[in-house]
Amino acid sequence: MKLSNNLYWYYYEGLKNNCNTIIIKTERCILIDPGHLWNLENLLQKIRKDKINPKKIDFIFNSHSHPDHCESTEALSKYSKAKISMHELEAKYLQNDGEMLFKMFELKVPNFNIDFFLEDSFVLNGKTLKIIHTPGHSPGSICIYWPEMKFLICGDLIFAYSFGRTDLPGGDPSLIKKSIEEVSRLDIEYLLPGHGDIIKGKTDVKNNFDYVLKIIEYNY
Repeated sequence: MKLSNNLYWYYYEGLKNNCNTIIIKTERCILIDPGHLWNLENLLQKIRKDKINPKKIDFIFNSHSHPDHCESTEALSKYSKAKISMHELEAKYLQNDGEMLFKMFELKVPNFNIDFFLEDSFVLNGKTLKIIHTPGHSPGSICIYWPEMKFLICGDLIFAYSFGRTDLPGGDPSLIKKSIEEVSRLDIEYLLPGHGDIIKGKTDVKNNFDYVLKIIEYNY
């Protein structure tokens, strides 16, 4: 689904666990979180319906390395020749506890090279995306903030009235609270989570942050 001239949202509606995918497209194209391998062809079909050629994806960004977000990174990169990127701490995590998660779910451990690390910002044809390190769900989780459009792509940091689990290896409740507090100060009109629906409008976004932070405070 096209959200703006440069932003596309692919909501995952199935019953099995898988993530939402986002595309930012200018003259070049970024795909964020390709999801599980078994859903890749379904995702590519949706992308083609929006008249985007998957073979012309230039970059694959991973908000983090959990299987439901990045299992198909290797296959999509081979198909499109896209460069792969994630936070440096997440790359290290993937070689240790993150690799164990794939084995835990009886999935093939990813075998791809990371072309560059995501940190601070990324400029795409003159448009600056802020890369915000938001640990808590995993050590190298990131959010991607587009100040011009007031979009926050937040992976598994925060959802509609919920937040990312912290009971998997590398999770940390105190860090996820700090990360959510940090991004809650941004000027956001669209919150695009890794699972579930988009949260639209400044008031609803603020109310969602307030509610989630109260839940965390109560539980931790």
